[in-house]
Amino acid sequence: MSYCVFMHRTDSIYDDSPAEQYQFPKQYLGRAQGSVGDWIVYLEPTKVHGTRGYFAIARVERIIPDPKAPGMYLALIQPGSYLEFVNPVPFSEANGPTERGLLNDAGKLSGRAQAAVRPISPQDFQRIIELGLDDRDAVLPRIPANANLVDGFEEDQAPLVSEQLRDRIQRLTSRVVRDRMFRKIVLRAYGERCAITGLKLINGGGRAEVNAAHIRPVEANGPDLVNNGLALSGTVHWMFDRGLIGLGDDLAILISRHVNDVDRIRGFINASGFAFAPDRAVDRPHPRFLQWHRSHCFKQ
Repeated sequence: MSYCVFMHRTDSIYDDSPAEQYQFPKQYLGRAQGSVGDWIVYLEPTKVHGTRGYFAIARVERIIPDPKAPGMYLALIQPGSYLEFVNPVPFSEANGPTERGLLNDAGKLSGRAQAAVRPISPQDFQRIIELGLDDRDAVLPRIPANANLVDGFEEDQAPLVSEQLRDRIQRLTSRVVRDRMFRKIVLRAYGERCAITGLKLINGGGRAEVNAAHIRPVEANGPDLVNNGLALSGTVHWMFDRGLIGLGDDLAILISRHVNDVDRIRGFINASGFAFAPDRAVDRPHPRFLQWHRSHCFKQ
C-alpha cells in the first residue's frame, strides 16, 4: 500500500465524485492499485482558474473495472473517509513544489507532475495534510486554551516515521475531528451566515453562532462535503433536522404543513423565499442531497 495523489477538477470529463469514486484509464491502473487500503490526496490542477491545489483526502477501498466504460477503472472511496482540507494547500511554495518528490536530480520539476495518478512519499503526504488540516481558528467550537487536543494537531511537530504518520491519519476517522473540520469549511463557504434567515451573529468572543448541518446526515451515509452542508442557526437547524423546513433544488425554502405557526416562520426566513448560497458553484447544496432530505426527512 502507498499514499497517492489523484488529480481532479470539478469540470472533469471523467465520471468522478470525490467522496465516492474516481475514474481513470488503464494506463494508471498499476499506480492506482498501490493506493488500495490507503489514503490519497486530491489535487486540483494549476491550470484551473482559482485552483484549490491539494484540497482533500480520502481512503481507497477497492478498484474495479468501470461497468459503463470499457478500458476505464473506478477507485471506490471508503464511505465516510473523504475529508476536505480546512486550508487548501497550494501546489507550490516559495521554495518550490509542496510535493518535493516531483523534483528531479537537477532540482527541476519533473514530468511526474503531469501524471493524474501518482504515488507520493510519506514525508510529502505528511507535509500536505498538516498544512491542510491545521484547524486552529476562531470559527471553531469553544476549546480551552490549555486543552490537550488528542485528536487534533497541537502536539509538537517532530519528524515522524511512516508508522507514526499512519497512526495520525487514522485519527481522522474521529467524528470529533471531522465535525470540527466540516464546521469550518461550511461556515467559511456561507460567510458564517445562516442560509435560511440570512443572520450573521457573532458572540462576544468573536465566534460565529451558527451550526454546520449535514443535508444528508452522517448516520445515513452523508459525506463530509461542503455541498452536503448548510450553515444554519440553532432553531433553523433543529427544524431542518426534523423535516419542518426543506429546500427545493433551486434553494426555494419549503415549509412543512406540520408547522403550527407558518406566518411566524415566514417572518424570520429570507424575504426572497430562497436560501442564501455560497459564492462558489461547487460549494452550493447538491440536488442529490436536497432530494434525499425531501424524500426521507421533510414532512410534506
